[in-house]
Amino acid sequence: MTKFGHRLCSLLTIAATIVSAAALCSASPATAQDTKRPADAKRGAVIAAQGNTAKAPACALCHAFDGASDGSGAFPRIAGQSANYLSQQLRAYGSGVRANAIMAPIARALSPEDIADVASYYASLETPFPPLADANPDLVKRGKQLAETGNASKGIPGCDDCHGAEGAGRPPTLPYLAGQYASDIALQLRMWKRGFRRDNPETMVLFAKELDDQEIAAVAAYYQQVRSAGQLAGAR
Repeated sequence: MTKFGHRLCSLLTIAATIVSAAALCSASPATAQDTKRPADAKRGAVIAAQGNTAKAPACALCHAFDGASDGSGAFPRIAGQSANYLSQQLRAYGSGVRANAIMAPIARALSPEDIADVASYYASLETPFPPLADANPDLVKRGKQLAETGNASKGIPGCDDCHGAEGAGRPPTLPYLAGQYASDIALQLRMWKRGFRRDNPETMVLFAKELDDQEIAAVAAYYQQVRSAGQLAGAR
C-alpha cells in the first residue's frame, strides 16, 4: 500500500468512527445507550428469523436467515460482515445519518441489545456464495485495476487501500467487498456520487463523484467474483 493509501485508510477509519458516534449520540434516549451485556448471537438468530416485539420485521425476509440474501442482488450480503460494522450501520439508519426508507423504521424498532445480538449472529455466519452469472471478462479486468491501483488521473486511490487486499475488509470499521453483489456495490457508489448517501463525506463521497458509470460497473463486477472464504475470514 502507498503512503497515501495508509493515510487515506486511516482517514476513512476515523470518519467511520465519527459517523458511528454521531449516530449513537443523535439516537433517541431508548437507543442511545450501549448494551450492558455481551452480544447474544442465539437471540440474534431469533430476531433474524422472527423480528421482535416492537414490530421490527424478520431480517431474513430480505437478507435471508443465512445472510446471503436471495441471490438477486436486490439486498446486500451481510453474512460474515463485521459485527461492529453491522451495528454501526443499523445505528446510522436509526438516527438518520444514513437515509433509507426501508431500513430506517426497522432500525428504530431495534433496541441496543437487539442490534448487538442480530449483528453478532450475522457476523458469525460462514455462508456459501450462490452461483451467479459470469461478468464480462474485460469489465472484471478493468475493475481489478481500479480496485488495486485506482485512477491516478482522477486522484482516485485503489479501493483495496482501505478495504483490504481483494476487498477482504479491514475490521472492525471497514466492510469487506469481496463477494458482495455487484448491484449493491454499484447502487451504493451511485448513492454517494449523487448525494443520497452522506456518511463518509471525506472519502466515499469524494471518490464516488469521480467515478463514471463504466468504472462503477467495473469495480462492482470485479468484487462480486472475488469470493474465497479465506478472504472473508478476517472480516469477522
